[in-house]
Amino acid sequence: MTDPADPHHDGSPLYVSDATPAPGSVVSVRVRVPHTAGVAAVHVRTTPDGEQFFSAARRLHRGAHEDWWQAEVTCHNPVTTYRFLLEGEGYRWLNGDGMHPRDVPDTSDFRLVTHPAPPEWAQRAVVYQVFPDRFARDAGAEPEGDRGGPRADLPDWALPARWEDPVSLTRAEGPVQVFGGTLDGVRERLDHLVDLGVDVLYLTPVFPARSNHRYDASTFEAVDPVLGGDAALLRLQEAAHERGIRVMGDITTNHTGDAHEWYAAAQQDPDGEFGGWYVRDEARPGSWVTWLGVPSLPKLDHSNAALRARLTEGPESVIERWLGEGRGFDSWRVDVANMTGRYKFDDLTHQVARETRAAVDRATGGQGLLVAEHTHDHSRDVDGDGWHGVMNYSGFTRPVWTWLRAPGFAPKFLGSPLQVPRLGAELVAATMREFSSIVPWRSWVHSMTLVGSHDTTRVRTLVGDDVAQVKVAAGLLLTMPGIPMITYGDEIGMPGDFGEDGRRPMPWASREAGDGLWDEQLTEHYRELIALRHGCAALWGGGMRWLHAEGDAMVFLREHPEQTALVHVARAAHDSVPLPGEHLPGVADAEHRCGDTATLDTVSDAVRLSSSGPGVTVWTWPTIAPDWDPVPETYRGGW
Repeated sequence: MTDPADPHHDGSPLYVSDATPAPGSVVSVRVRVPHTAGVAAVHVRTTPDGEQFFSAARRLHRGAHEDWWQAEVTCHNPVTTYRFLLEGEGYRWLNGDGMHPRDVPDTSDFRLVTHPAPPEWAQRAVVYQVFPDRFARDAGAEPEGDRGGPRADLPDWALPARWEDPVSLTRAEGPVQVFGGTLDGVRERLDHLVDLGVDVLYLTPVFPARSNHRYDASTFEAVDPVLGGDAALLRLQEAAHERGIRVMGDITTNHTGDAHEWYAAAQQDPDGEFGGWYVRDEARPGSWVTWLGVPSLPKLDHSNAALRARLTEGPESVIERWLGEGRGFDSWRVDVANMTGRYKFDDLTHQVARETRAAVDRATGGQGLLVAEHTHDHSRDVDGDGWHGVMNYSGFTRPVWTWLRAPGFAPKFLGSPLQVPRLGAELVAATMREFSSIVPWRSWVHSMTLVGSHDTTRVRTLVGDDVAQVKVAAGLLLTMPGIPMITYGDEIGMPGDFGEDGRRPMPWASREAGDGLWDEQLTEHYRELIALRHGCAALWGGGMRWLHAEGDAMVFLREHPEQTALVHVARAAHDSVPLPGEHLPGVADAEHRCGDTATLDTVSDAVRLSSSGPGVTVWTWPTIAPDWDPVPETYRGGW
């Protein structure tokens, strides 16, 4: 699957002429075909209205070592699927999952999407996730005469903690232990985000609740006073915007807390208006269904039109009222989006996604990003008309874990009964490629990639406290397609196991004290990679072509019309990797951009990569590719 001599196509601008086509428009697509592949002709297969149709491609350019073929596809349906049939030595299909010498289902076909595109800024973004209770206090929230001491102004459900206290891991205390971080505290630390170079601040929920995580909201009408209230959120957004940072909120469309005002009204009058806003438990008359059986999280019933209207219809709806300049947020992340609107025979997830997307577009003029939480196969849910993308746990996080987790540490992953295996790069790359192939390119590159989150083991603990492997993880995060998301503290090497232990308070005092809890060299590594990504069109907007994946090493190309990036990532020293130079046009002009563990040797048409240890290294050069051919006047769309 990683043979550089294979023909290649992906959804990036080098291979697709228009990433945001209108319905009925004609899009040119092209394939890079090495001569060694033995291809004499190329055909494009589409399925307009569910019936397959073939059209011939034409040879656009013939070079010394490779040909470029171009064809046209009419966007007849909102989502138009296509793949290539290669004629020559045998019978071969080329789809998003690679080359196949046999018939394959349509699941991994390439896709063109005519739904309105995500905001232009999003693909270039780097996101920083903050858990508000654990990031920073503001000066006004500090107890008088006891800096870092437990706050005395917390609600009765909270268990106050000192900032330096260990996180409680018990079921009873963990969710209610409150360290007292505030939104003004986040605001006062924004310069750290600016220094890193991130441009989106993602806050986990800020609505009032009876837990430190606040995924059990008691209302969507106000910001929790414990965090500083509505005014603190507006101050934070204003300060973030002054620094060029957007703010993303976190909303639970699947459930509320059992203290929510809607649920209280439902319990008081089960036959009244709000009684229909929650899913009834048929097995227990008078009761409601809860998220995964957690009693404090009753599930919302999206078959109720009044509920959906309250969430998404009009400027005072939950989704719209918090979006826009001077309102608090610029985008939304949707919690448990994979379950929202789904229960037994009901499946309204797509309707909820479309209505939420419409609300975000109205409130932001199409400049808001909408990202869904999804932890497994999300191919059913991101056709482009609803969620812009997902948190890509399945196609990025878990594969990275299987490659980098320490040999002596085998964590479980988000509810799995088995421990995460440790795999070679060949299986990791195959997993990444397969998951990327089952969604539109646009949805993939607008999904958030992450090596961990507030819900998972932290990368420093995952890799066995080996900072070199943390740097490798950061390298993958910031050189692969997608919107990178960094969880607060990962950039300083903060440890933490699954659950509450991964939500430790940010050790700001350690930076001042220099006690070793803040790894400045690691922070600098993140800073350099973020700057490199922002400055390289190939890294934020290029395609993805695998060249090598075996054992301890991965090598891939990010190709953009302006620039090509060659990325080498290793988890350990490895034997030299030979690559045929004829399939890397322009590599002789490669400029070293980052990393010091790998070397690139070019002799004649031979290219060799070797590595002295774990690390990430990037080279770039100007892309060599033919210009697009105009659509022939005789083209009639073929349908």
